[in-house]
Amino acid sequence: MYDVNAIRVDFPILSRQVNGKPLVYLDNGASAQKPQVVIDAVTQAYAMEYANVHRGLHTLSTIATEKYEAVRGTIARFLGAADPDEIVFTSGTTEGINLVSYSWAAPRLQPGDEIVLSVMEHHANIVPWHFLRERQGVVLKWVDVDASGNLDPQAVIDAIGPRTKLVAVTQMSNVLGTVVDVAAIVKGAHDKGVPVLVDGSQGAVHQPVNVDALGADFYAITGHKLYGPSGSGAIHIRKERLAEMRPFMGGGDMIREVRRDGITYADAPMKFEAGTPGIVQQIGLGVALDYMMGVGMDNIAAHEKAITAYAMDRLAGLNWLQVQGKADHRGAIFSFTLEGPAHPHDISTVLDKKGVAVRAGHHCAGPLMEHLGLSATCRASFAMYNTTDEVDRLIEALELCHDLFA
Repeated sequence: MYDVNAIRVDFPILSRQVNGKPLVYLDNGASAQKPQVVIDAVTQAYAMEYANVHRGLHTLSTIATEKYEAVRGTIARFLGAADPDEIVFTSGTTEGINLVSYSWAAPRLQPGDEIVLSVMEHHANIVPWHFLRERQGVVLKWVDVDASGNLDPQAVIDAIGPRTKLVAVTQMSNVLGTVVDVAAIVKGAHDKGVPVLVDGSQGAVHQPVNVDALGADFYAITGHKLYGPSGSGAIHIRKERLAEMRPFMGGGDMIREVRRDGITYADAPMKFEAGTPGIVQQIGLGVALDYMMGVGMDNIAAHEKAITAYAMDRLAGLNWLQVQGKADHRGAIFSFTLEGPAHPHDISTVLDKKGVAVRAGHHCAGPLMEHLGLSATCRASFAMYNTTDEVDRLIEALELCHDLFA
């Protein structure tokens, strides 16, 4: 059985109070809290085992290097990747997508070539492509969601034309919670000879992932949403794509030899990991992923599905609250607005006074906000440690908001 109370004990911050109230943390879509095992691993790495990696033969460097490199295998297991050498360490999804934009896309896209995006994309999966639009004349083709927030895979596939060079799409919306059928998109795009990048920032948190079965060319994750440290993450890149990519940054670790008159690069993935990396951050991420796999991704997904269903049922009774998007398949994220003059920032402030942490703003999803005709929403996002009692606390705080602003 899934023992959410036992899991909550593993996260020390959940025992604290905020504004005199027990913390209800519902801002997991922005960043998740950390279990004690991750905190302990980070402390141990800094306090007793810290040294630079790959560059020393002394004991501390050996320990740090072994722990750091072992994380590559952990991420591969977590993502269902058979080959750890297809895992490139990054500081998170943003760096991973920028890596693809600079190293793979920029050298091969010409003016008029196209990148297909959904309107639900996070800015991390938009801005790097705008760079190519500004600098190289690349065309961005947008695919809208329907009135319920569903993204039709066939609509994405149909948007692919003879000049399309890449499809870049989220696996799960960070605003609507919409779960996208990326497997269908990958198959349809590949049938047309077009590579696919998947933003797994939310998807990998809330459901099991098997990148080898999925077949996407690029799959990016960010560690701080996966109960790991900020500044950690990775991108899975298929071997044939790695072979097509130029180095992203130059410096130590990504070279084999440097001479006055030339340079040779290290093999992938090291070719794309210049400089001193986030050693401790990645070690912490490895521990976080081991923790998640220990709980079981299917178990986490089932728990969060139940919490989300309970929340949707409770919210349905509030006729003055509008949930944005009601997709057929949704994850543990939802955004909402209240009728009347209350701005999402006001709502978030009132909820905070009751110890309830939600996110308010545009959620780094400007095109989606424009599509919805909104400047901002509030967003609640669940994690493996949230409970139905916390949903009730959210509802009580929302009722107070309604009374205050009605």
